[in-house]
Amino acid sequence: MRPAAAAAAMSAARPAAPRAPGLLGGGLVSLHTLVLIRWVAIAGQALTVAIVAWGLDFDLPVGPAFAVIGVSVLLNVAAMVQGRTRVRLGERDAALYLGYDLVQLSVLLFLTGGVMNPFIVLLLAPLTVSATTLARRSTTLLTGVVLVAVALLALWHYPLPGGPAVFQASPTYKLAAWGALSLSAIFVTWYVRRVAEETRRIADALAASQMALARGQRAAALGALAAAAAHELGTPLATISLTAKELLRELPAGSDEAEDARLLHQQAERCRGILSDLAARPEHEGGAPFDRLSLTGLIEAAAEPHRRPEIDLVVEPMPLDASEAPLVSRAPELVHGLGNLLQNAIQFARRRVTVRAEWSRQTVRITITDDGPGFPAHLLNRLGEPYISGGTAGRRGAEGGHMGLGIFIASTLLEHTGARVRFAGGRGGGAQVAVVWRRTMFDAKE
Repeated sequence: MRPAAAAAAMSAARPAAPRAPGLLGGGLVSLHTLVLIRWVAIAGQALTVAIVAWGLDFDLPVGPAFAVIGVSVLLNVAAMVQGRTRVRLGERDAALYLGYDLVQLSVLLFLTGGVMNPFIVLLLAPLTVSATTLARRSTTLLTGVVLVAVALLALWHYPLPGGPAVFQASPTYKLAAWGALSLSAIFVTWYVRRVAEETRRIADALAASQMALARGQRAAALGALAAAAAHELGTPLATISLTAKELLRELPAGSDEAEDARLLHQQAERCRGILSDLAARPEHEGGAPFDRLSLTGLIEAAAEPHRRPEIDLVVEPMPLDASEAPLVSRAPELVHGLGNLLQNAIQFARRRVTVRAEWSRQTVRITITDDGPGFPAHLLNRLGEPYISGGTAGRRGAEGGHMGLGIFIASTLLEHTGARVRFAGGRGGGAQVAVVWRRTMFDAKE
């Protein structure tokens, strides 16, 4: 590979930069979004009041109702006149905007039937926005506002438009409506927040996986570039060295020119030695991105950066039939994914980590077993998920009460290559991780 081609390959190998976490990641919401939602709400409220008051000819306090709607119109116009609708609100300001929307809608419902008004379910809309974008504290406060509003609307409100002939609610029904709305507010808020937090965790973890893979791809591409540069520069350096040797034979011994020729020859040889090391290093560390490795070579390449002198790392090749040992391209996903699993095993092992490399005509399997404390039993079935809570500091894989990203990143990268990753406890204690591929997906193409 020529240097220019290698540089192009390195550039092409870089994945797109991970996206910023957006609304879910930063606890921020665009003022433009809230203003747009409020315009939709204003239009819906005004249209509903007009239809009920003038289309259906129901008795309705039209003046106070439109006054309440007019306050929202003035706030939106003020925000647009300031020209700051594109800014992103902080936690406090966004909570105040949503709190106002809840209070405004509650006052409008007070004028139009209270809990008997079927549009009372719209109180859940600002709660949904808060649960999706804001912190738990703000969402809890807004949920409290809704619960208080629903309780007050169940006790005090103007009659439902249309009078008793339309609907006469008993106190029992009002109590049931209050209970149903309160429980709905709590449940919807909790449910939406759980989904939003899970989405945020997955997005952040996948971004971390992309960054880890990008680092591996850049390192592999740099190795290819170094090897290509060493190959291209080897010929001119050999010519310089040969010319310097010929000058040494022809120049008088001890002359200044002979000393210069000797120095030129020595420095050329030194450069050739450095380039030879650069060309050989990618091979020793696992090869350039398109070199083929044996299964044990892949394991050694993945484990090399994480070795510790006090831990014995034993690789056991184990053919299951008469098939040849598999060869594989040194893909960054494989090296980095296996490297994370091996790093975890070496980090928590007491004395020994055993890696069994098995293959047959149908499957390829790598099993990593260590003699460390093992995975927490109550989290074993959830390994491979990002940011698992419930661990305690000092236990295997726990970092500040949450499982680290290493296992998730390893699982994601290896599954991208077609592998299945399974976690279990070792027979004599410790931990065991099995990575299994179908042979057809694992073998490198000719």
